[in-house]
Amino acid sequence: MIKAAGLPSEARHSEATVAKRADSGEDHQGTDALDLRRLRYFIALAEELHFGRAADRLQIAQPPLSRLVGRLEADIGAQLIDRSRSQIRLTQAGLVLLARAREIIRQVEDARTEIAKLGAGKAGVLRIGFVGSATHGPLPSLIKAFRSRHGLVDLTLSAMNNAGLKEALIRREIDIAIARPAIVDDAICSEKFQEEPLILALPDAFEREWDRPQQLSALRDASFVLYPHHPRPSFADFVLKVCEAAGFTPQDPIMAMDYQTAISLVSVGVGVCIVPRSVSQTHHAGVIYRDYLGPNPGTSLSVNYRIDNRSPQLTSFIEVTKDCARNFAASTTEDVGTADTKSGTVRQR
Repeated sequence: MIKAAGLPSEARHSEATVAKRADSGEDHQGTDALDLRRLRYFIALAEELHFGRAADRLQIAQPPLSRLVGRLEADIGAQLIDRSRSQIRLTQAGLVLLARAREIIRQVEDARTEIAKLGAGKAGVLRIGFVGSATHGPLPSLIKAFRSRHGLVDLTLSAMNNAGLKEALIRREIDIAIARPAIVDDAICSEKFQEEPLILALPDAFEREWDRPQQLSALRDASFVLYPHHPRPSFADFVLKVCEAAGFTPQDPIMAMDYQTAISLVSVGVGVCIVPRSVSQTHHAGVIYRDYLGPNPGTSLSVNYRIDNRSPQLTSFIEVTKDCARNFAASTTEDVGTADTKSGTVRQR
């Protein structure tokens, strides 16, 4: 408890002047009678049950406090303090006001704290859309890292293809799109998140034949499973260009709705598929993953958001994304160097 006796006389005089001036004008009516300063002063008096101690606690002189309480009683039309005895007591109205005043002050403080956290990006809601293949790469680690720093921000996650992500961003239905590749639009800002090479997803019947990397063109007669089926252009067209660069065009490719469906088709021997390396981190029965020789432009995940979205939650997410991207790049360099040394695999970018 801070005692007023330790304050300079001019400070006590200033507080007294403020208290007197605030309650010497027109009567406060209705809810105006219960402003936060009055409630705090009343709580102090109700808890101390002594005008002198309450004044010391509030760091004001006693007369202004007495006048303020008297004005409060007059404005709300009820006696709050029983002054008929040497020890003041709260009336029934005073007890009710004390309980309500404490709750009001608590709610105001909670609101102030909540709003401050929202303003700092430490609370609120962030809506994230992502392509399905991102779940096998760095996305889970990114979400975990963000939640560890901003645990009070609620994340809503929705899987969709690139076209859906672009539309959702433009219509402000999501705040962030984790896309492959970047979303191109004048209203959208795109930042590269993770680069990785392409690899082959093959039925396990190819295991002996592909015990070491071969030229991509060795699969010119194989059935290719491409995704997504629509809209176009899409990752499917990107894969077709890779095959063309290798000297062939897949005949009668099988179109799948998404990469999950494509991998399922590979697992039952329907065809082969070109996928991002991160997909191989998840085991699929009946599927083997192999590096190949030949054109490999790689693929990248990107983080996309509206240029005019300046929410603190988005800013916080982008900061975490950049930190994670640096960590992923460093770890990927180490892993690739180790793998190349052990296997002698040739990767062409």
